[in-house]
Amino acid sequence: MASISSTIDLMTRPEAEAAAASGGTCSPDLVKAPWNFDGGAMPAYGPGASMADRAPAATPRQGQIPEEYRLASDEELDARIIAAKEKLGDKLVILGHFYQRDEVVKYADFVGDSFQLAQAAKEKPEAEVIVFCGVHFMAETADMLSGEDQAVILPNLAAGCSMADMADSDSVQACWDQLSGIFGTEPGADGKIPVMPVTYMNCSAALKAFVGEHGGIVCTSSNAATVLEWAFQRAQRVLFFPDQHLGRNTAKAMGVPLEQMPMWNPRQALGGNDEQTLIDSRVILWHGFCSVHKRFTVDQIEKARADYPGVRVIVHPECPMPVVDAADESGSTDYIRKAIAAAEEPTVFAVGTEINMVNRLAAEYPQHTIFCLDPVVCPCSTMYRIHPGYLAWVLEAYAGTGSLPGGEILNRITVPETVAVPARVALERMLAARP
Repeated sequence: MASISSTIDLMTRPEAEAAAASGGTCSPDLVKAPWNFDGGAMPAYGPGASMADRAPAATPRQGQIPEEYRLASDEELDARIIAAKEKLGDKLVILGHFYQRDEVVKYADFVGDSFQLAQAAKEKPEAEVIVFCGVHFMAETADMLSGEDQAVILPNLAAGCSMADMADSDSVQACWDQLSGIFGTEPGADGKIPVMPVTYMNCSAALKAFVGEHGGIVCTSSNAATVLEWAFQRAQRVLFFPDQHLGRNTAKAMGVPLEQMPMWNPRQALGGNDEQTLIDSRVILWHGFCSVHKRFTVDQIEKARADYPGVRVIVHPECPMPVVDAADESGSTDYIRKAIAAAEEPTVFAVGTEINMVNRLAAEYPQHTIFCLDPVVCPCSTMYRIHPGYLAWVLEAYAGTGSLPGGEILNRITVPETVAVPARVALERMLAARP
């Protein structure tokens, strides 16, 4: 099965425009290499699922990489990456997220979700450099959990996350101040604090630090229920950010009524709520979402069931609640992977998550029929910013070549200790919250 990148690369520009117009892809710009979108006047996420999301002015941007990497053929980049890896040996570890394009994932020493990869960084203490083929918040977490003498590199600084950007420090602090004004800060008669912040892994290091400083905890999509149970033992209610859908789906499955889960819109006074609604709440949901998982619909599930009677529908819990309710199962990327791997009989799977991962699963398990619920080729905009050209560039800068002395660390991601220390508190609480 051809990779998503190869499928897109085979399109000519007119074909790409026709495919986008017919709903075959979400943007004709997917045929362009990522460096076409580097160094623009305004930050943007690039073509793909997040292209309509507004990138904050402070969004990291990637300058143009040298021409030799932009013009190199796939074969040349492959040879250069392999040579650099062999030269560096145990000094290097490459981490690749499930959502990365196949052309990048094939070089990874570890492949997994954001939490698994952060853990993997800790398992290679001898590595001098950790190259994280993912997005910015993941590289930050790897930096906080890896050794002080290890450098974390993000091949393309523009590989951010629109969901993570939907909750910024100033907006969360303003929300917290308003909630503290309503609830107070002292524990109630039951000994529970009025509200506890809980953040999804998909956020900045600064917000993880905020959570750590205010007695809260980080969660992943695989341990969100365990984390909420932990929080409810200690707090009367939870402020959950940045992904509303993971928070809503998890709390609903735990029996929290929807009327006790108001949405907080940071652009409105009291988040668009009245005081009594907030007082009666159990989970206050931030107005954030994943643009990849927001694309999945109940209509897509109904079509899959009509086309394939008996189909097994599995979706990610970042999908909207009606989609999760209509599916047979929901779970993290690792849950989806394990569910398919465990199926003994040939099965038809309709999967609601990022298309690169679904495509890879289909190739890995040919005994099954596996397809993405969304028929439109629309990869994660920011994951797609990582390209073999960027990987070759950062590897050769450190490994050295005939013309480069080596030892240069490009695109290093560092989290100041003033942020890392409280953020690690929240991360360690997450590590202890095993589902």
